[in-house]
Amino acid sequence: RFGFPGGWGEAVWDLLVRMRQEMGAVSPAVLCLGPVQHQSLFDGCHFCLVAADRGFDLTFRTADDAGLSLIKYGEFLYDNLIIFSPSIEDFGGNINVETITAFIDGGGSVLVAASSDIGDPLRELGSECGIEFDEERTAVIDHHNYDISDPGQHTLIVADTENLLKAPTIVGKAALNPILFRGVGMVADPDNPLVLDILTGSSTSYSFFPDKPITQYPHAVGKNTLLIAGLQARNNARVVFSGSLDFFSDAFFNSAVQKATPGSKRYSQTGNYELAVALSRWVFKEEGVLRVGAVSHHRVGELAPPNAYTVTDLVEYSIVIEKLADGKWVPFDGDDIQLEFVRIDPFVRTFLKRNGGKYSVQFKLPDVYGVFQFKVDYNRLGYTHLYSSTQVSVRPLQHTQYERFIPSAYPYYAGAFSMMVGLFMFSIVFLHMKEKEKSD
Repeated sequence: RFGFPGGWGEAVWDLLVRMRQEMGAVSPAVLCLGPVQHQSLFDGCHFCLVAADRGFDLTFRTADDAGLSLIKYGEFLYDNLIIFSPSIEDFGGNINVETITAFIDGGGSVLVAASSDIGDPLRELGSECGIEFDEERTAVIDHHNYDISDPGQHTLIVADTENLLKAPTIVGKAALNPILFRGVGMVADPDNPLVLDILTGSSTSYSFFPDKPITQYPHAVGKNTLLIAGLQARNNARVVFSGSLDFFSDAFFNSAVQKATPGSKRYSQTGNYELAVALSRWVFKEEGVLRVGAVSHHRVGELAPPNAYTVTDLVEYSIVIEKLADGKWVPFDGDDIQLEFVRIDPFVRTFLKRNGGKYSVQFKLPDVYGVFQFKVDYNRLGYTHLYSSTQVSVRPLQHTQYERFIPSAYPYYAGAFSMMVGLFMFSIVFLHMKEKEKSD
């Protein structure tokens, strides 16, 4: 029932080739590396057809193709990379783990599907991204959450949607049916804060050899067992690792699912397809992409920014933030965007208020002069890192701008004038005082 299909079929493959030729050099381009042991270049054709329908220029190659290349003359040939060849031991052409790592460092996004038959290159790539795969021939096992059609090793896992990352931008907003999974387990590097636990195993899951008795502590146990993991690098490059290649197959997309536990509900279809599409939209930067539009700042009541602000000025700052939705830039709707007015440390930190697609705020500059920055640093789960910094100068008051008399100094003024009046009166008394003459 869940046998992985052996090939695309000539008709489907011809359709994909014609579609790619008709689309021409449509950006963004995706290089798809398929398994070398099949006659066709890829399995899970429905997933790729959907990607082509979304406007991607798909290029299909086997992972050991001698003509493979990601970089030519210092330029990336593709925007995204799909690796659906878990057992590959050596990539063809000039592609290797170092090349893929450089591709990620250059901002490229990668979607990787592994399996229990995982080769060293994918294992090394995972280590570079803070993901550690379990040993070859191991599988995720769950004796309480397996499908009713499992052959007996309890490796056909039914993952509840409660174990998904709470990030609609990554996993989609729609309610999903249970996820069907069969593959290798992963664990995340605890020292890497960029790794995302997209789908974890249940508390009863673990990763081990399904045909051997447990003689040592498993590599991954319980919620620490990652089924699908992600990474968004500091340069906004995105990587998704799935421990199951079957997860993307038509068989798993269209299969019914039901836990073997008595009384469990039967679902006519898994949630694999919806989750796979949501993950591909995120990793290929169709979702969760933000950008900064126009930025302006000026004194309240004016329109143009001055050459330099003066301490205690009342200023207005505004910024336009947009997100990518269905290929178009639309205003971003957020209520937690903050502005900082920074010299070395923030002197002012305040929330920006949305006003017709523009975020703005008015505030009073601190009574401190120097070189400051208007800084917006927005970093939220599932979204690209948004950063905007505008440097301005703040000068002290000019001599003609100071108050003639400072109210807080009135006691000192009174003390000074009272001293002068007292000295004047003392001088008069002292100068005109005449001692009485002594009588004989």
